[in-house]
Amino acid sequence: MPLRLFFACTVLFTSFACTPTKAADNPPPNIVVIFIDDMGYADINPFGATEYKTPNLNRMAKEGRTFTDFVVSSAVCSASRSALLTGCYHTRIGIRGALGPKSNIGLNSAETTLAELCRSRGYATAVYGKWHLGHHPKFLPNQHGFDEYYGIPYSNDMWPLHPAALAKRAKDPNASIPWSALPMIETSGPTGYQITNDNIQPSDQEQMTKQFTQRAVNFIKRNNEKPFFLYLPHPMVHVPLYASEDFRGKSGAGIFGDVVMEVDWSVGQILDAVEDIGAERNTLVVFTSDNGPWLSYGTHSGRATPLREGKGTMFEGGYREPTIMWWKGKIPAGTECDQLCSTIDLLPTVAALIGAPLPAHKIDGKNILPLMTGVADAKSPHEAFYCYYGGGQLQAVRNEQYKLVFPHSYRTLNGHPGGTGGLPIGYKQAKAKLSLFDLDADVSETTNVIEKHPQVVKQLMAAAETARADLGDKLQKRKGKGVREAGKLDEQDERLPLLWQ
Repeated sequence: MPLRLFFACTVLFTSFACTPTKAADNPPPNIVVIFIDDMGYADINPFGATEYKTPNLNRMAKEGRTFTDFVVSSAVCSASRSALLTGCYHTRIGIRGALGPKSNIGLNSAETTLAELCRSRGYATAVYGKWHLGHHPKFLPNQHGFDEYYGIPYSNDMWPLHPAALAKRAKDPNASIPWSALPMIETSGPTGYQITNDNIQPSDQEQMTKQFTQRAVNFIKRNNEKPFFLYLPHPMVHVPLYASEDFRGKSGAGIFGDVVMEVDWSVGQILDAVEDIGAERNTLVVFTSDNGPWLSYGTHSGRATPLREGKGTMFEGGYREPTIMWWKGKIPAGTECDQLCSTIDLLPTVAALIGAPLPAHKIDGKNILPLMTGVADAKSPHEAFYCYYGGGQLQAVRNEQYKLVFPHSYRTLNGHPGGTGGLPIGYKQAKAKLSLFDLDADVSETTNVIEKHPQVVKQLMAAAETARADLGDKLQKRKGKGVREAGKLDEQDERLPLLWQ
């Protein structure tokens, strides 16, 4: 071969070899969702906490974007988690409240989850932590698109060693406790599972944040050459609170501060792992919570300041969550978004990011990529957001600025600081009246402005009627035409082999 031809061929080959393909130029982004349990709006430094340090969340906010009006579907565990994973109001898919060990329902296999969406595009998928969408085998994460699962099936307080249960037994050794042993479950393959610990002890709970984080980091590093979806739903900061030896007493602000600091450490481990594999410019990390603080636990709960109430209500303190998103080069660093958006928006947004089709059935979320990436003048895609609680009660409806609250009963501490030592105090029942709040001017929901804005009331009333026709309203004894059933156990279905009391 003539020398000139040799060099020409060499240059041509090198040019093709070194020119990235279109896929290499735009690989599908990794998705990480860190979901905290019962974290209040003001429980981390970027949202107002001052009693302890959250340096990794500070870093995440400095390098990413905070969302100050980011809400969940409902202010309670299972309902909120079902909405996050399906992009639907929890009421639409039949998951209400918090499922317990005696529950015989779970997430319906007909629903499409974030994991299934990602897996359809070749993603590795994993969840480490608290599931709480059905504990029997047919409802476990490997039935809903997750390749890997290691965690607890429901809340860590559904447990006979909860301080309240122990206090009850101390008074009466024969007192009935509604919980049996709390298990740790690991799935294998599309249907297999094993109970790796059938009787979790306090020493095990102390290690959960660290253990789930280590598994998450390992998953990231094992999948450095393919896209992945990681869901990390920490059991903390839900009571009872536990921190590892590395963090006990570290905050100087009691056990709650210690636990938040360990969660913050976990966030740092995830961000570091993403950077270690060189994927920080191709990974979206979302940090948020399932609902607001469990205020009756006082010193063992967080705060929603300046928001009203907390977990178990659809006032802002119950369902507006401290939220940060991080994606270097895509999400503008050190910025804030004050537009209304929600966990139900994650599924359609991820679908748009990875080129996956939306589910064939109706969902409620919207694509919020313009809000995430800081597009100038981007607005909330929600003309109305429906606030359901209490087994299907439409307790409020809101838009970007205003919130119309309907008459309903709700729980409150009436300003009491709550319990101490891991024990709760009782709530009082209060009655909400028909009220309109201007959330831009009065995020604490203190001043009823219903007489000043009749046109706004008319618009929100019309939105509420749309919701009732579609999703129903227990307050008005109405059934919605768009409600789908939760998954149910059939006679032949396997039950988790534990003895419930």
